[in-house]
Amino acid sequence: MFQDREDAAAQLAERLLPYQEQHPLVLAIPRGAVPMAKVIAERLCGDMDIVLVRKLGAPGNPELAIGAVDETGWIYLTKEAELIVHDQEYIETEKKKQLETMQVRRKMYTPVRPPLNPEGRIIIVIDDGLATGSTMIAALHALRAKHPQRLICAVPVAPPETLDKVASYADEMICLESPQFFYAVGQFYRVFQQVSDEEVIALLKE
Repeated sequence: MFQDREDAAAQLAERLLPYQEQHPLVLAIPRGAVPMAKVIAERLCGDMDIVLVRKLGAPGNPELAIGAVDETGWIYLTKEAELIVHDQEYIETEKKKQLETMQVRRKMYTPVRPPLNPEGRIIIVIDDGLATGSTMIAALHALRAKHPQRLICAVPVAPPETLDKVASYADEMICLESPQFFYAVGQFYRVFQQVSDEEVIALLKE
């Protein structure tokens, strides 16, 4: 469906062209979306930054999201979390672990300046795709509290049920493809390499 993240970003940028004259703030969910946000911000003549959120992994299966947490400690839990996790202490431990990871990343990613202020601005939140939508929901919730003028979620691909779930947290939802049969975000890219912390830092410095 997409050659790589740059291809997906270029296609998203075309859909976002109506915001080109409004100097939007394009925020990436690290790490995969950061190269995409750079492409989109440049095309729209906007600013680029990151929004830090972290997935909460299931017991024994950290790749399975049961929710997400933002930098303030606010938690979003999926409906499946109630079926998978029967111990509130596990959620608190996982939350603490992910908050510590975000603190480390914040120090790495933006050591010389605070995050750009979303208040009163057109905000476009980018990810390379949504599976459960947990991290995007946490990101949108965190940004809504900072009073943007308009809050847009823009992704290349997501399953229909996830789009329905996430849409209520945004003023506008842009998704290029919404296939019924969805296993993982990476299946819709020919090239889907990991993005390193070093790449993120270099892009933010630029």
